[in-house]
Amino acid sequence: MRDARTADLVALTELYNHYIVTSVVTFDVKPFTVEERRSAWFEHYAPTGPYRLLVATETGTAGGDGGILGYVTSSPFRAKAAYRTSVETSVYCRPDAVGRGIGRLLYERLFAALGDEDLHRAYAGIALPNEASRRLHARCGFAEVGTYHEVGFKDGRYRDVLWVERSLP
Repeated sequence: MRDARTADLVALTELYNHYIVTSVVTFDVKPFTVEERRSAWFEHYAPTGPYRLLVATETGTAGGDGGILGYVTSSPFRAKAAYRTSVETSVYCRPDAVGRGIGRLLYERLFAALGDEDLHRAYAGIALPNEASRRLHARCGFAEVGTYHEVGFKDGRYRDVLWVERSLP
């Protein structure tokens, strides 16, 4: 596990695009190019501060980093200044890495990295149905706080989003 690097951007974009086209776990509906993902997303993260992008990689290749197994982010929860001590988190794992504990490890590393930041709460939205994500977030200390009903429209139907929260650190 480590901070994301520019060299990871192709793999990160491919991973996220997989979920755009094969699932409803993200409400993006059109895959991103690498350049779109760089400017609209990647460049907003730093190795210090409250907004982080961490990756889990396979081991065993020259230099120690293999393919990206998954990633976790902390982003601004909302734009208004009073929300500055809250972050929204997201975690995505490569399909063949789901169920291996990587999401939990990514969250543990993220929360440890955020430990010295002036943060109070982390939030995550889970597009429903998604029992695996519900279980992951519960194991990582998140509690369910409410559901936005029919807030998104994807794949021909309205989708609910469950919101969860946890204290930091």
